[in-house]
Amino acid sequence: MTHETSASATKRGKRALVTGGTRGIGLAIVQKLVAEGATVVTSARKEVPGLPESVRLVTADSSSLEGVRQLADTALELLGGVDILVNNAGGASSGGMPHLGGYSAIPDEDWVEALKTNYLAAVRLDRAILPSMIEQRSGVIIEMASTTALRPVGALLHYGAAKAALIHYAKGLAAEVAEYGIRVNSILPGLVRTPAMDMVADSIRGATGQDGDDVVQMMVEMEGAPMKGVSEPDDVADLVSFLTSDQAARITGSGYVIDGGALARA
Repeated sequence: MTHETSASATKRGKRALVTGGTRGIGLAIVQKLVAEGATVVTSARKEVPGLPESVRLVTADSSSLEGVRQLADTALELLGGVDILVNNAGGASSGGMPHLGGYSAIPDEDWVEALKTNYLAAVRLDRAILPSMIEQRSGVIIEMASTTALRPVGALLHYGAAKAALIHYAKGLAAEVAEYGIRVNSILPGLVRTPAMDMVADSIRGATGQDGDDVVQMMVEMEGAPMKGVSEPDDVADLVSFLTSDQAARITGSGYVIDGGALARA
């Protein structure tokens, strides 16, 4: 899959805010929306090179209320309004690593961090952006969840629980804001080839001493997807492209899984 599009870009004139858009899935989404003609603002905790030239980066910590307010205010000022909001930023813990000892190895601070980063950040940013969407009576919100919300993994129990809360919240929000022409959907990726996946593999490798390729193969086998292999960030970006397009005008309150069929066996 590529980010190339025809001259008649499908999102020309649209204004998008994508959190965590400097690497992995977030970067793929940013590149896709830019290719389709959208004006894009993204966020990260620090400056990162490699973004498309037209993209404006806001450095903010969206796990804090102050950081969310800063991001929302700056994005609204830069864009003049938001048509597409993708709450993509998130992570398993403050270090991005799983806790191989299961629930008993997850410290209280990582539970709090997981809820702030993967759940409250989205709730707070939606709350800050929605008034402008309600005023213009249109908008699309995408909440990036995870298949771990539906298929618990002991080492990521705190992360999966936060994502499960996000899915529940997204459905309720969709029902509330539909009358204003605003749509809300969630996406649940499984195993995706990203820097975050590499960090998890490194963590397992360090704890077990296994070879790097063996660790990745073990992760694929554990997911159990009948389609085999690992999804790519572009797979998720293409779904975001569809759900934020006019072709999805009647789709709201739904969750979409990208995992090669792994949940079909759960």
